[in-house]
Amino acid sequence: MSTAAMTETSRSAAGTERKSRTWVLPSVVLALLGTLWLYVGSLDLDSVEARSLAGDVVLGALWQHIQLVVVSTVLTVAVGVPLGVALTRPGIRRAGAIVLAAANASQAVPSIGVLVLLAMIFGVGFWMAVVALVLYALLPVLRNTMVGIRQVDPALIDAGRGMGMSTREVLLTIELPLAVPVMLAGIRVALILNVGVATLAAFTNAGGLGSVISSGIALDRMPVLIVGSALTMALALTVDWLAGLAERALRPRGI
Repeated sequence: MSTAAMTETSRSAAGTERKSRTWVLPSVVLALLGTLWLYVGSLDLDSVEARSLAGDVVLGALWQHIQLVVVSTVLTVAVGVPLGVALTRPGIRRAGAIVLAAANASQAVPSIGVLVLLAMIFGVGFWMAVVALVLYALLPVLRNTMVGIRQVDPALIDAGRGMGMSTREVLLTIELPLAVPVMLAGIRVALILNVGVATLAAFTNAGGLGSVISSGIALDRMPVLIVGSALTMALALTVDWLAGLAERALRPRGI
């Protein structure tokens, strides 16, 4: 077999393996949801459990959780990416260490502490929880944006400038495209963080699957606790799968 044929065979095998791995997480999520449905269906629920696990209650909490995650992640990206880009510019590069230290401090504080502190200052509700989630998930987006841009080979930047490109053109056509894989990894981490931390938003009257979990704890009803926890796990796996697909789709070809 020629070298070209062997290379083509290897590429085909790698592509098939990637496609098979793509469907692992959805299969796990479906298996988890199927097992949960069978588990709940096999129980003789009392009136308290039946009310807590009513379809409109659980689906409403799931929708609130999705809203919290989507809104907070969009705002995190809208703040973190431009700020990360700005902090890599020569004029204010020194400020990057200070901003990263502040972002590190916000993530070092326990998430429930951030929520409680903001609730004491600004009150409770959906938007207060969103602000807390943005503060907690900002670090990976900010850090990966800065790292992705800083790791671009300076020779490529010099080549672009030698071709007559302006600073803005170098940023948009060389630095950002080459930094995209690292930036997307940071956004993916922020998404997963937000799914988990959003469960604590129930303690500030922001709803979400955390309200189902807290009801199970407060009422001492294990089925309610299991349903809330399993749905949170399924949502996290689903978000991770979708983020992986987006990461592969948005990654520049050849990188």
